[in-house]
Parts: sequence; C-alpha cells; structure tokens
Amino acid sequence: MQRIKVIDSHTGGEPTRLIIDGGPDLGQGTMAERRARFQEQHDHLRAAVVNEPRGSDAFVGGLLCEPDDPSCDVGVIYFNNAGYINMCVHGTIGLAVTLDGLGRVPSHRHLRIETPVGVVGARWDDSGNVTVANVPSYRDHADLRLAVDGFGTVTADVAWGGNWFLLVHEHALEVSFENIAQLTAFGNAARRALTHEGIRGSDGGEIDHIEIFAPAEGVDADSRNFVLCPGGAYDRSPCGTGTSAKLACLHAAGVLDEGAIWRQASIVGSIFEGWVTKDAHGQLIPHIRGNAHLMGETTLLLDPEDPFRYGITSATVR
Repeated sequence: MQRIKVIDSHTGGEPTRLIIDGGPDLGQGTMAERRARFQEQHDHLRAAVVNEPRGSDAFVGGLLCEPDDPSCDVGVIYFNNAGYINMCVHGTIGLAVTLDGLGRVPSHRHLRIETPVGVVGARWDDSGNVTVANVPSYRDHADLRLAVDGFGTVTADVAWGGNWFLLVHEHALEVSFENIAQLTAFGNAARRALTHEGIRGSDGGEIDHIEIFAPAEGVDADSRNFVLCPGGAYDRSPCGTGTSAKLACLHAAGVLDEGAIWRQASIVGSIFEGWVTKDAHGQLIPHIRGNAHLMGETTLLLDPEDPFRYGITSATVR
C-alpha cells in the first residue's frame, strides 16, 4: 500500500493539494529537469493525486522539493488533471500558507521558491495576506483578432504571466457564474481556433489558458474574469498567472503605472490585488496579493488492488 501525505488549501476558492511526504524521488537538478523526470517516470502519481476519485478537475497539485538553487528556501513542481503547469500563483499562496501551518517559514516571513520557470518570492503582510512576486511577465501580441467558431470574431491579447494566456477583452459574452457552461464552450473553441491558426507564444509554447474579461459588477474590483485552464476546468480564483499577464498588458498599453493597484475579481467573486515593478534588468515583475485557507490534511492510500488507484483517466477506463 503506497501512502502519500498531502495538505489541501484553497486560494480564493481554487484548491491546491500539496504533497509533503511520499512523493516520487526525482533526484537532483533544477525544477525543470525534475519536472521532466516526474512526467517521464512518475506521471501515474500525478494522476492519482489530482484526478477522481481522490481529487477533481479543479485541483492543482504541487510537489514540495528541495531546491537546486541555494538561494531558495524550497522548490515546487505544479500539475493538474491534464499535465504539468509552469507556474501557479494561487498554488504558491497556498504553499506559503501550508508551510506556515507546518512551522516551516523563516522568521523574516519571506520565502524564495524555485519553480520550473524561475524563482518567485512570497511575503506575508501584517493582515495575513501573502504577496507573490512572480516571474517576469510581458505582452506578446496586442489586439489580436481571432475568429472563434460559434462565437464570431473577438479581440484579445497574448501574454506570458508564468503560463501563456489569450486575454479576451472584446467579445459578446456574459461573464457571470450563471454562464459558466457557455464561457467554457467559448474557451474550448478559442483554444481550437488558436491551434487552427497556428498561433503560439513567442517561445513556441502553447497558449493553453483562455481568459475572458468584463466589468466587475457587484464587487469592488476593476474587472471580473473567467479563466479556462488547460484541463478543461475553470479557475475559481482570479488566476494569479492570468492576473500577471493582464497587468503586463495594461502596463504595455500605458494604462497601469508601476505601483498602481489593480483589483481583479474571479468568476466566484474572490479578489486578487496586483501591481507591477521593474527589476534590475528592466523586466516587468507582477506582484499578486491574496490569501489562502487550509482545508485538510490527509494520507492518500494507493491500494494495488484498486483499478482506479492512479485516477480515472483514459488509461484506466475500460
């Protein structure tokens, strides 16, 4: 019987499941190298942790690792029901709160965290919120016109915020909790349109997150978003990497100054606050502030007699 110890949290409604013991031995190397090893040799454990029947499509998993970078306190590899994620801000807020609950946070209340796409920071303020200083972010395409089957032509930006995003700002959709089914259908159709047109990020990466914006009604925020994640689930939080991508677009458009606060509401009404600064190399660094809550601590059991011990996936369905 294999045992994997996890702690569950949620950040703005979006769950994170952090493996703190019993995960695969990935050896030495950078987080990117170890993520590749995870994918090649232990992908069944990813599926077991986040897929049904133990998890759900909404779960983002994280594997806690010893960092390769000696300046970092911890390393992490993020994953979901479909595969592996470059960076996850909501998950990093959840990670910080989890480590705090375990008594593993330095007295100065600041963490340096190694991820597969770079080092990020997490810092607590006096109110208990966590601010993540994300990887450098940027707008790649502005005002892209994209024909989406069944929905007409929309206008969007493409940006990097730790993952690749299509940020749709001109459309005819109602961005509301009651309209999640149609928003999801649009997101899937938009992803197919990007593939059909051969549109990718500047590094050749797939634009696998679709983010739709509208005015925020009923909440104290600058906008409301709906984010469709690569595995087909929507983000319950305002999406930290998506908000980072949005901040990069706003700054590139000249409508968001350094240090100015942008309040981003999610489809369920939770809020992240974000702002940008420049690093010593002139790169744009988004800062995302939010909070997380611990939900549970458990040991997952992988029974060798259980036909779904590695999750319900195309490989386990007969």
